[in-house]
Amino acid sequence: MDVSFVIRQRLEALEFEQKDLARAAQVTESYISQLLTGRKAPPAPNRTDIYGKMEAFLKLPSGELATLADAQRKEELKRQLGDEPTPLFREVRELILRKCDPKKEEQVRAIFEKQPFGELERLVAQKLLDVVKRVARDELADERWLRRVARLGGLSYEKMRVSVLEFLDTDIFHLPVENSLSFLEPLIESWDIDLATFSLEIVLNRRVISEPARRFEFVEGESRRAAVEEPGFTDFLEDRSLSGTATEEEVAFLKSLTFTDRRPTALYYYRALQNLRDPLHFT
Repeated sequence: MDVSFVIRQRLEALEFEQKDLARAAQVTESYISQLLTGRKAPPAPNRTDIYGKMEAFLKLPSGELATLADAQRKEELKRQLGDEPTPLFREVRELILRKCDPKKEEQVRAIFEKQPFGELERLVAQKLLDVVKRVARDELADERWLRRVARLGGLSYEKMRVSVLEFLDTDIFHLPVENSLSFLEPLIESWDIDLATFSLEIVLNRRVISEPARRFEFVEGESRRAAVEEPGFTDFLEDRSLSGTATEEEVAFLKSLTFTDRRPTALYYYRALQNLRDPLHFT
């Protein structure tokens, strides 16, 4: 049962016309027509006041249309998004662990296995991805650099270029196994993390990177400038059909995601939220 079906049923039972409903909801008849024929999706309940007006006019229980609209929008999102995204594949996880400082590998592996794709694994994967992507974007036009990396990875120049291009068009939820292994392997020398402060140091291959070391600190302090919130994240928070059940911890993680080349949409954050709640368990 959807919103349009219930409205049409009530209009018929009460012998009202679309123009009567439009007048009661203070919208155009064209808007009501599009809503009832499916040409316009039902608006998010937190972004409109029409449901309360319609319910009063159609003598429906308060909140019934809003509840139906919320459920209908979520079903449509699921249809659009298809299958749930999968986080790191086992081979990619093993590559990341293999590059970890040997003194920390056993401890980090235990955390990864206890909390599959948990906060630590996401943090490390995201930062490794950010650093390598930044290098790849800077060097993509340098044919000599790509050929050098291709030799280190045992690939042809053309195959390495494809790997780089596909790697640039991914995120931590969709890391392709083959391209990740062929590109991350020769570029990442090692990484280390202080599990008390989450200070992370990443060392890239000195044979292909002039400034190989990257360090990230996570300490409490006054922000030097206000963080710029992604428009898609703002839309996600405002649309309660997408973010209504998100916890403070989940919202904080989604807000912490960074993007440099493309802007994420509200659907991206919804998809990421679903993935966080149903992580892939490795065997």
